[in-house]
Amino acid sequence: MSFYEENILPHLIGFLCAQSPIRRQREKVVPFAEGRVLEIGMGAGPNLALYDPTRVTHLYGLEPSAGMRKKAAPAIAASPVAVELIDLPGEEIPLDASSVDTVVLTYTLCTIPGAVRALEGMRRVLKPGGKLLFCEHGAAPDAGVAKWQDRIEPLWKPFAGGCHLTRDIPKLLRQGGFEIEQMETGYILNSPKWAAFNYWGSAR
Repeated sequence: MSFYEENILPHLIGFLCAQSPIRRQREKVVPFAEGRVLEIGMGAGPNLALYDPTRVTHLYGLEPSAGMRKKAAPAIAASPVAVELIDLPGEEIPLDASSVDTVVLTYTLCTIPGAVRALEGMRRVLKPGGKLLFCEHGAAPDAGVAKWQDRIEPLWKPFAGGCHLTRDIPKLLRQGGFEIEQMETGYILNSPKWAAFNYWGSAR
C-alpha cells in the first residue's frame, strides 16, 4: 500500500467514522451481534465499544490495512470483548465454513473491490441460522442526489480509499447469496447528501 494509504488515510477514515451521526447508525446494529462474531473491515475499531460482552463469545476483526490495525490498538485494548485480528482483505476470509454466528458489516462494503465475492465468503462462514448485520451507505433513490454521486465518485474514490458512493447495497447482498430479513433506509443527518444515504438491518 502507498504512504497515503498507510499513514494518512487511517487518520482520515478514523475521524470520519467517529462522527456522531455515523456512531448512532452503528448503534442500531452492532449491539445485536451474538456468539462467535466476524467483523469485516474493523478499521480503527469504532464498533468495539458497542459489542455486548454478555452476548459475544469471540470476535474476529478482519482488517487488511496495517495502518488501520495500528490505529485500532487503543480501541482493542479497551474493548469489552477479546479481539482476534485477521490481516486479510474481505475477499479472503480464512475461517472455516459454518463457523460464526454473526457477521458485522458497517461502512465497509463501499470499499471492497470484489464485493460480491466477499459477501459469498461471509455467507460461507455463517452457521445455518446465522445473521449478517449491516449498516452501509450507497446509491441514493433521488435522481438529483444520484446525479451528484455519479459526478463526485471518480474524485472521491482515490481520496477515500476506494470508497464507492453509488453501490446498490440490497442488490449486492442478494448477489452474494443473502436474503434481507429487515432493512431501513434514509439520509443521516448533518452529512452531505451525496454520501449520506444509508441502508441498515439484517440478512440471512
